[in-house]
Amino acid sequence: MKKYTYILAGLLLVSGMASAQKKNLKRVNKLFEMRAYKDAAEIYETKERNQEVLQNLADSYYYNSSLQKAIKTYRELFVEYGDSIDIDYHFRFAQALKGVKDYKEADKHLKRYYNKPFNTPAFIEETDKTTPHTFKLKQIENKNSSSDFGLSFYGDDKVAFASARNSENPAYTWNNLPYLDLYSATITSQNVLENIQPFSEAINTSSHESSAVFTKDGKTIYFNRTNTTRKKTDVERIAHIKIYKAELIDNVWTNVTALPFTSNTYSTEHPALSKDEKTLYFASDMPGNFGSFDIYRVSINDDGTYGEPENLGNTINTKHREQFPFISEFNVLYFSSIGHQGYGGLDVFRSNMVNDTFDKPVNLGSSINSNLDDFAYVIREKNNKGYVSSNRTGYDRLFGFAREQNPLTMYQVEGIVQDLNSKALLGGSLVTLFDESDTVIQDAIVGDDAYYIFKIEPNKKYKVRGTRKAYIPQDVEFSTDSKGLVQHNIYLNLESFADAEERVKEKQVGTEQVVQVELDKIFFDFDEAVIREDAATTLNVLVDLMKKYPSMEVEVSAHTDARGPDEYNLNLSKKRAASTLEYLVSQGIQRNRLKSIGYGEMQPLNDCVKEGICDDRAYDINRRCEFTILK
Repeated sequence: MKKYTYILAGLLLVSGMASAQKKNLKRVNKLFEMRAYKDAAEIYETKERNQEVLQNLADSYYYNSSLQKAIKTYRELFVEYGDSIDIDYHFRFAQALKGVKDYKEADKHLKRYYNKPFNTPAFIEETDKTTPHTFKLKQIENKNSSSDFGLSFYGDDKVAFASARNSENPAYTWNNLPYLDLYSATITSQNVLENIQPFSEAINTSSHESSAVFTKDGKTIYFNRTNTTRKKTDVERIAHIKIYKAELIDNVWTNVTALPFTSNTYSTEHPALSKDEKTLYFASDMPGNFGSFDIYRVSINDDGTYGEPENLGNTINTKHREQFPFISEFNVLYFSSIGHQGYGGLDVFRSNMVNDTFDKPVNLGSSINSNLDDFAYVIREKNNKGYVSSNRTGYDRLFGFAREQNPLTMYQVEGIVQDLNSKALLGGSLVTLFDESDTVIQDAIVGDDAYYIFKIEPNKKYKVRGTRKAYIPQDVEFSTDSKGLVQHNIYLNLESFADAEERVKEKQVGTEQVVQVELDKIFFDFDEAVIREDAATTLNVLVDLMKKYPSMEVEVSAHTDARGPDEYNLNLSKKRAASTLEYLVSQGIQRNRLKSIGYGEMQPLNDCVKEGICDDRAYDINRRCEFTILK
């Protein structure tokens, strides 16, 4: 009896320990959900290392930038649980590996995650050759600083930034540093912050404030503020971030209000103003995005109201984080992303605005991006100087930079091909680069983004030409000599023949869209293919048009009605098309610019497809010559 009593007591003890383990795990999971990653990691390390514990422990280290510990734990997780692990862990493991520059192993997990090959070293090599600029970074000297980021321009001679230097603030559970406040300062030519002053209590509260941006007159500020209460969702308890606006009245910040499109159920953060201050760019994880944080923009109306936020689309945004937008005075969008291919962590990218949309982002390269987080990039393009934040030293730090032309890409010509009138991008167009002797150096068929780029050499003269079917080619000459530019951005604006000439029309022929030259009807004598005098007068209009546009190529096609034998009609149409072509050649049009074809009765314009069902007038509609532009 005693033996069974001991067994029962042992079972009860084990059951009690399991219950306690489950209870304690629930407590630490709550810390994890609240993003108290440092505290959560310490407790997870004491728990039995099952799949849930290893996943959350690895993520706690990853999100708190303890990358070596994250890698060790992710590796243990994959060894123990293999294919049962959610695919997103491959992405985070890869990012941790890139954070210590283990690109070979990182690429294996990225290949698994994206289901396509990845070669980060090759990407880095290519990016450093093609990125337009290089950067000389210098850390900004800032005494009494534990963590600073997000330096922004504040008038002509001041800057603003977020800092965790206020030890009187409560500690943030993510990293146990004080909550962030906003500060203003001046910065010396030696990159030293001086005259550092906190913003008033109207701006700085017991919560986080960061990412300030100012109107040019310095009288309006937009900034981040974290909610003081947390929103409980199905899976996590999150304190969301809102964008606030304040006004400077009689030298006092007042009228502090959250923008109307902010919410207690999602975050809006990192405001940035367009040059004309009529558009506000920001990051958000609001519903309907591509995943995590996306870049948005919203109109600022003249009466102070706001339009509807607009997602910048999947050219800019990925399923991962895109944050910290900045719009330069040249309408270039700079932002940080972990979703586009990069060096590790958040990288800084640029995208040019074309027809009110942004083109494919370009990584700014290894002279500014590290294997850790690089973000909050701002620049004054005219003097090529700006600021960026990075945690490459272990904590968030501010860096100043000077931007220079990348010597590896210093001589190049780039641009897009677009329709002169509609400004639509003309993907599929041919762009050709010639030297001064008119010899072809390079050519390329542009993709859907209509973008082209050619490497060129110093002290030479060039010509770039854009061509496209049914469009007038455009030539632009330029030079890289002492009077020319090193880099050229040339937009090729092609005008369609249909827009340039009244006689040229776009038509639907079957399933194909064609462009034709409309002429008066050409008549032939019965059963003849000889060009009559009245037909010659009509054809001379086409001769003049083809002489005006020496690149134009035309197909001459002849058609008959359905009366008479099929074979007879086909042969007659071929003779008439050939006779028309020969007349055009006799008037000075090169033969290689022309093509003739007879279709007989195969392409009627109406339902008169056999003899005896229509009147003469209806049949006559199908007796015609057509002139289709091939090039």
